Amino acid sequence: MRYDPLLIQPFRDELTRIGFSELKTPEAVDTAVEEKAGTTLFVVNSVCGCAAGKARPGLAIALRQSAARPDRLRTVFAGGDVEATARLRERLGGFPPSSPSMALFKDAKLVHFIPRYQIEGRTAVEIAHHLTEVFEEFCGPAVEADAR
Repeated sequence: MRYDPLLIQPFRDELTRIGFSELKTPEAVDTAVEEKAGTTLFVVNSVCGCAAGKARPGLAIALRQSAARPDRLRTVFAGGDVEATARLRERLGGFPPSSPSMALFKDAKLVHFIPRYQIEGRTAVEIAHHLTEVFEEFCGPAVEADAR
């Protein structure tokens, strides 16, 4: 299912405003996943309520408050970037499709995954705390900040 691009644009904008770059093709996902140096946080964005009320706000809080941050921030939109989302899900290995979800890669290897069920049962602040702990474990201070 594909959503109307006008309908989902505000949800996309929430992430691009805080530094995420959108990946709209399978090839762009492959290139981003295969980054050998540093860390990349991928977010499968979604129209659901837990994305709006928990995942995106939690991401914003964590990125604003954490001294340790991923080097790169990337996103695909489930129901918008259908082929790109499918490719990212393939690259996540055995995890079932989940949106919203978050995946941290370090030196082109998946090191942490947060599926929907770990998002929908938490508040934005709890998600931010979890992400901050993950960033502190796997990321140093950001080397290259994505700017918009």
